[in-house]
Amino acid sequence: MEAQAWTAIGLLAATLLGTLGYLGYRIDALGGRIDAQGAALTERIDAQGAALNARIDALAERLDSRIDATEARLGRRIDALGAKLDLHLDRHAG
Repeated sequence: MEAQAWTAIGLLAATLLGTLGYLGYRIDALGGRIDAQGAALTERIDAQGAALNARIDALAERLDSRIDATEARLGRRIDALGAKLDLHLDRHAG
C-alpha cells in the first residue's frame, strides 16, 4: 500500500511540475506578445505626436503671420489718426 501512495504522490508531483512548466512557457509567450504590442503602440503614439507637432507648428506660423498683418494694419491706422490729430491741432493753434 505504501508503494501505491508514493506512486500517486510521484505522479501528482510530476503532473504539477509539468503544469507549472507549461504555464511558465505560456506566460513567457504572452509577455513577448505584450512587448510587441507595446512597441507597436509606442510607434503609433510617436507618429501621432510628430503629426500633431507639425500641425501645431503650421498653425503657429499662420497665427504669427496674421498677428503681424494685424499689427501693421493697426500701426497704419494709428499713424493716420495721429496725422489727422496733428492737422486739427495746427488749425486751432495757428
